[in-house]
Amino acid sequence: MQTEKFSLTKATPVLFGFFIMGFCDVVGIASNYVRQDFHLSDTLANFLPFMVFIWFFVCSVPTGMAMNRLGRKRTVQISNAVTIIAMTVPFLHYSYYTCLLAFALLGIANTILQVSLNPLLSDVVNRERLTSSLTAGQFIKAISSFSGPFIASFSVVYLGKWQNMFPVFAAITLLSSLWLQLTPIRESDKKEEVSSFGDIIKILKNKSILLLFFGIVFIVGLDVGLNIATPRILMERCGMAAEEAGYGVSVYFACRTLGAFLGAFILARFAPRPVFRIGMIVAIAALAALFFASEKIEIMIIAGVIGFACANVFSIIFSAALQKMPEKANEVSGLMITGVAGGALIPLLMGICTDMTGNQSGSILVITVCSFYLLVCAFRN
Repeated sequence: MQTEKFSLTKATPVLFGFFIMGFCDVVGIASNYVRQDFHLSDTLANFLPFMVFIWFFVCSVPTGMAMNRLGRKRTVQISNAVTIIAMTVPFLHYSYYTCLLAFALLGIANTILQVSLNPLLSDVVNRERLTSSLTAGQFIKAISSFSGPFIASFSVVYLGKWQNMFPVFAAITLLSSLWLQLTPIRESDKKEEVSSFGDIIKILKNKSILLLFFGIVFIVGLDVGLNIATPRILMERCGMAAEEAGYGVSVYFACRTLGAFLGAFILARFAPRPVFRIGMIVAIAALAALFFASEKIEIMIIAGVIGFACANVFSIIFSAALQKMPEKANEVSGLMITGVAGGALIPLLMGICTDMTGNQSGSILVITVCSFYLLVCAFRN
């Protein structure tokens, strides 16, 4: 069956799902509030992002297999239901362990959503519009990530406590689910073959794919890591409160959103490799400056520069991997999605290094190591 003609009425509720996809990035600001409320070490606080992103490694392939039986729309709706449950848990009872449970459920939901939402979008837009529609979806996701710290601050100022943001996210997810449910969508009858874990492991024998896979691990780790570290650096060096320091994350995401928007035009005119190389050189220079920055404006500008410089790295690496083995596109795609688990592993290493050094320089060091690997990837790929 061919994809039906483009319908804005049908595409809009699917695209709104990308806003829900951005909720996983709220773990950065949430981990700082939890760390402050329960007087946690950085290592314990960084188990929150670990609980979100480890599920990309565990659930990506099983979700793809289940989606063939359940259908794309139903799979998206399952992710919405799990998201609503996740957002309810810490509101009903707020403790470190309920937060771990909530973000584990959010990670499972987000994995399911990322696996199912892109294929569902292909059912409501034609092939000529798919690339631009996916770009629009990523832009909407970036807006959601950008909004998270503002919603948290709004909850502190007007709703009494930061965890009151969870019902707000639950309500938005419920709205998205109802909107999608009321939208009739004809799904493709074609059942795609889904990779097994064995298929994915075999692909890693290709050295270029292995290099790019760890590139995905480190760029996601860098992204999540900076999301977590920026507010903590502001609190440590500038004495800012958690809700005010959270705006540093918004600066990072705003610049990353701008970089992704401009990148769509830049990459249409220039080869991705020099863009990748220049971006990583700029990011490493900015990270070197971050070791010594002590003023609020300096730290925020540096975070913004890194966000802008690295905005297109994920898509460049992902595209390069697909081009290395186009005959194994499904398997390579599944492999790259499992690499998103870097968002779990890198922050955990950051927490350990920060506790060892006694300050946020330990976190910056880990992010810098990630950047150097990505620079090597940019020149060797």
